[in-house]
Amino acid sequence: MSIQFLSDRINSLTTSQTLAMAAKARELKEQGIDIISLSLGEPDFNTPDFIKQAAIQAINDNYSKYPPVDGYLDLKQTICKKFKRDNNLDYSPAQIVVSTGAKQALFNVAQVMINPGDEVVIPAPFWVSYAEIVKIVGGIPIEVPTTIETDFKITPAQLENAITAKTKMMWFSSPCNPSGSVYSQNELEALADVLKKHPNIFILSDEIYEHINFSGSHCSIGTIGNLIERTITINGISKAFAMTGYRIGYIGAPEFIAKACTKMQGQVTSGANSIAQRATITALEADPSVLKEMVQAFKNRRDLVVKLLREIPGIKINIPEGAFYVFPDVSSFFGKTLNGTLINSADDLSMYLLDKAHVATVTGEAFGNPNCLRLSYATSEDQLTEALKRIKEALK
Repeated sequence: MSIQFLSDRINSLTTSQTLAMAAKARELKEQGIDIISLSLGEPDFNTPDFIKQAAIQAINDNYSKYPPVDGYLDLKQTICKKFKRDNNLDYSPAQIVVSTGAKQALFNVAQVMINPGDEVVIPAPFWVSYAEIVKIVGGIPIEVPTTIETDFKITPAQLENAITAKTKMMWFSSPCNPSGSVYSQNELEALADVLKKHPNIFILSDEIYEHINFSGSHCSIGTIGNLIERTITINGISKAFAMTGYRIGYIGAPEFIAKACTKMQGQVTSGANSIAQRATITALEADPSVLKEMVQAFKNRRDLVVKLLREIPGIKINIPEGAFYVFPDVSSFFGKTLNGTLINSADDLSMYLLDKAHVATVTGEAFGNPNCLRLSYATSEDQLTEALKRIKEALK
């Protein structure tokens, strides 16, 4: 059957490049090729045992009925306590909506906030789905480019210049996927000064990587001034607690937005998985210090990867302060021929490394920066060392 029978909406949608590269890597592995995948942002740690036990207990306690659309009340109360403890954000349960992963939370917000023609300012690089989600609902993503020299962070002047009469929202993440950049409190306050001059602009702050942070502190933009009145704070348990498959994300937002997201979700998926919700209570009640060992492992891996990348001529790298990605600038290879392969773009280089080095990466094009590649270091140090050895050899 021809794609002509499909909707214009789906035909105009870009496939997620992170998932596409992961699929290609799996195909090659199935053919017996030794592929090292640095493409997916998924911790290689197991979910902590005390959280797994909570999930098992929930099964034994027969949490098998439909949960409330916006989440169990005691989970929402726990999320409020977590927001206050970790972020100094004051939310009530009526302002919380639990969803099937942070991605659904983002989609809900887009559906209830953005009309066709509304502009959404998105600092680039950005997570691959931001711009596509905005486009699905008819919004216009306004990408604000940054460079490795500024640690991939936008300036107040750039934000001001991107705002027009059509600007409805700003979406950003800190720590950032794909760059690992972390906005300091001073940097967020400077951006907030701009946003305060535009009271009709809402802010979506994606903080899913907040605990995987090597900078020593995490600041939520909702704590600055009265911005909490127009900030939607997105979070979840996938990254910090190695619970990607549990599919639990949540928002804290002004109550009218939370109610709208519940209304939307009620027509799409209803409530998130009941067993995963019960396990999430246990995860969020735990002191963040239980994550210390995992965070230190990620920091060690970051240091290793940065060191090895700096040994490869032509690669430019900064030191990311959070998440588990590096985002090196590889533009010096564009226009060159490597082992008979002409490299014209980061797309070409990513495919070349998959074919020649058997290492899966993701092109920066997918994240709004065509000069870079994203490498995830959410795998063992042995695998990372071997991967970077292969990349160095392939780029000689």
